[in-house]
Amino acid sequence: MLLPGARSAARRLGRHLPLACRGCSRSAGAKGLVLGIYSSEKDGGAAQLTSAGDAFDRLVSGRLRELVSTCGPPLKKGKTRIFHGLHQDFPSVVVVGLGKKNAGINDQENWNEGKENIRAAVAVGCRQIQDLEIPCVEVDPCGDAQAAAEGAVLGLHEYNELKQKKKPVVTPQLYGSAESEAWQKGVLYAEGQNLARYLMEAPANYITPIKFAEHIEQKLRSFGNVKVHIRPESWIVTQQMGAFLSVAKGSAEPPIFLEIHYSGGTNTSDRPLVFVGKGVTFDSGGISLKPSSGMDAMRADMGGAATVCSAIVTAAALNLPLNIIGLAPLCENMPSGKANKPGDVVRAKNGKTIQVDNTDAEGRLLLADALCYAHSFNARAIVNAATLTGAMDVALGSAATGVFTNSSWLWNHLYEASVVTGDRVWRMPLFQHYTKQVTDSPLADLSNVGKYSRAGGACTAAAFLKEFVTASHWAHLDIAGVMSNKDEVPYLRKGMAGRPTRTLVELATRLSQDSHNTT
Repeated sequence: MLLPGARSAARRLGRHLPLACRGCSRSAGAKGLVLGIYSSEKDGGAAQLTSAGDAFDRLVSGRLRELVSTCGPPLKKGKTRIFHGLHQDFPSVVVVGLGKKNAGINDQENWNEGKENIRAAVAVGCRQIQDLEIPCVEVDPCGDAQAAAEGAVLGLHEYNELKQKKKPVVTPQLYGSAESEAWQKGVLYAEGQNLARYLMEAPANYITPIKFAEHIEQKLRSFGNVKVHIRPESWIVTQQMGAFLSVAKGSAEPPIFLEIHYSGGTNTSDRPLVFVGKGVTFDSGGISLKPSSGMDAMRADMGGAATVCSAIVTAAALNLPLNIIGLAPLCENMPSGKANKPGDVVRAKNGKTIQVDNTDAEGRLLLADALCYAHSFNARAIVNAATLTGAMDVALGSAATGVFTNSSWLWNHLYEASVVTGDRVWRMPLFQHYTKQVTDSPLADLSNVGKYSRAGGACTAAAFLKEFVTASHWAHLDIAGVMSNKDEVPYLRKGMAGRPTRTLVELATRLSQDSHNTT
C-alpha cells in the first residue's frame, strides 16, 4: 500500500522519470496486452488463465482460451505465445507462462518464487510488444501487481542515451483498475533500480563525481523534506578524511562528498537509517594498475553510491515514514605523479593509520572515512554498499550480495527484504580470524589488504571496515558480484544491474514499520 502522500510524491518523481513509467493514454492508438497463464497442477491438465486473462477471454467470447489450448503444447514458465487480431483495442496479445499458481516462498532458493516468475514472465512479454514497435502495453497484474510492474519497467529498461538508433519507447500500464496502488509502488521500486542502472552504465566522462552529485540533487529537488549537500574538497580536508583524499589526489577530477538528508520520520530528531555508498566513478587501480581488458566496466565502481542514493530517491517518492541519511564519497582512482604509491601510509578520520599495500584496494579507504563520519548522526543502523572485492564475485558470483554484519536484527531485516524482492543476500563471516590479517601491518595500524594476499579477500576487506565501526547495528554489503548482468536475471537486460537497490528500499520500508531500536 502506498503511504499517505506517496501519490503526490510519485507525481513529482514522474517529472524526472523516462516516459516508459508515466502511463499511457487510452487514446494513444495501438496497444499491446500481456496476460498470464498458470501451469497445470497435474501432468496433462488444462492450464489456468489469471483473473485478468479470464476477463479478457470473456470479452472475446472464449477465443483466447481456445487458441491457447490448440496452438501448441502448454506454456512453460517464462515462455510466451502471441496472438493477433483478437480484439480491436489490442492488435497483439502476448500470453506468458507464470509457472505454478501457488509457488510462494522457495526455502532452497531464498526468494518468493511466485513473484520472481511474474517479474520474468511480464518482462519477456513486454519486450515482445516492444519488438513489434507497439508504443503502449497493458499488463495483467498476475495476482501481484507490484511484481508485475517491476517486471515491466525493469524488463524494458536499456541504456541508449548516446546512440542515434534507439529501441522504440514502450509505455507499460496496468490492465484493469484493481491493484493500482501496488502497481504504482512496483513502478517506483523498479525506477529506483533503473536510476542506479543508468548511473552505473553511463561512461565515466559523463558521470564524474560532481556530475553524479548534481544528477542525484536534480532527482531530489522537488521533495520538500530532502536536503542535499554537495561537499567540496575543502570541506573534506576540514573533516580530516585523509584516507579518502589519498585516493582522490591521483585524479584531475576533484573529489565530492555527497550528503543527503531525507526527513520522512514523525520527528526530525528520530534516529536515522544511514546509507553509505562507495563512489569511485572510475577505478583504474591507480599505480597498482588493473589489466586493460575489462577495465571499461570500472565506470560502475560507484555502484554502492548509485544504489544507496537511488534507494533514497525511491524512499522519498514512497514518502516512507523514517529518516534516512545518505553518504557518498565520490572520486576517481587514477595513476599520476600525485597518486598513492604502494607502501604509502595515510591517516583516516578517526586517527588510525593505514598502509596502502595495494592502490587497487581503494574503496575501503573511502568507506573508512565515510563510516567514521556516519557515526556523528546517532544512527539507528548503518548500511554501506560497495563494489568492493573481486573475491566476492569469486565466492558468490551474481547469485546474491554478500553481507557482513555485527547485528542479527539488521541481518534478519535484510534477509526478509531480499526474499520479497528476489535480489538475494547471503551472510558472510566477520571473524576475528580476518581482523588479525589486516591489523598485522609493519608500518601502520592497519594494512589495506590481508597479509595472506588473496585468501579470504572479501572477508579481510570487511574486517578492515569493521575497524572504523563502533555502531551496534552495521552491515557491509559487498555488491561486486551483482554489479552487472549477462543473462542471469531474466528481467534485466545485459549491462549494469543496479542491484540491490530494491532490497535497500524494502529494508527501509521494513525499518519504518519496526519500532525496535528507534530511540
